[in-house]
Amino acid sequence: MEEIKVSPDYNWFRSTVPLKRIIVDDDDSKVWSLYDAGPKSIRCPIIFLPPVSGTAEVFFQQVLALTGWGYRVISLQYPVYWDLLEFCDGFRKLLDHLQLDKVHLFGASLGGFLAQKFAEYTHKSPRVHSLILCNSFSDTSIFHQTWTANSFWLMPAFLLKKIVLGNFAKGPVDPKMADAIDFMVDRLETLSQSELASRLTLNCQNSYVEPHKIKDVAVTIIDIHLRQFHGTKYAAIDPAMVSAEELEVQRSHLSYNQEAEDSQ
Repeated sequence: MEEIKVSPDYNWFRSTVPLKRIIVDDDDSKVWSLYDAGPKSIRCPIIFLPPVSGTAEVFFQQVLALTGWGYRVISLQYPVYWDLLEFCDGFRKLLDHLQLDKVHLFGASLGGFLAQKFAEYTHKSPRVHSLILCNSFSDTSIFHQTWTANSFWLMPAFLLKKIVLGNFAKGPVDPKMADAIDFMVDRLETLSQSELASRLTLNCQNSYVEPHKIKDVAVTIIDIHLRQFHGTKYAAIDPAMVSAEELEVQRSHLSYNQEAEDSQ
């Protein structure tokens, strides 16, 4: 469980990139936590927005890699916001505080949805140069929990964590995937009841992205389907869950791609 937490890369990240805490709202309890790495002269950085279970640390590998290539990267953790418009207004104030007119937004799951909503929110005076969406969504109705969104604030922390953990992979997993899951679980344990409840509320309250308001924003979609890796060295779920025919097709596809890479 401690593999990532004790890794040289993580220790280097924590020792060289300071964690900043910034308040931009009238409510002093709303504190943005962020890591800002790379050349400060760059005025259009890449900003990483975490999923429900994530903190600012979960993107440390991306921060180290991208800053090594000369990019400015900001990985952040949101304060407690219970409403999407409230979040968007707070995020706009944060960008104003950091003196950033436009940014690239990378969002994972909830982070991707919030990134889209912010692009929608600022469409009349664009603040988003591009969107990179990883396993995200554009309509909260897919979770079939919009009716419970207003009750998360009542639930105790252990129940909220159980809800989040229910989305993690179960059964045999690749060692690197297992380390990543353990790291995310460790980060989840650091989140308070109000942080988890507010994130789940944003994740499930009835809302969708209006496509005509973000049609001019460049979008990159990263959609990870673990089923395609069943029975391979990349497998993260029991191969018994997939048919033999589908498994053979995916193996052939991976083999073809590997041969193509080797021939280059």
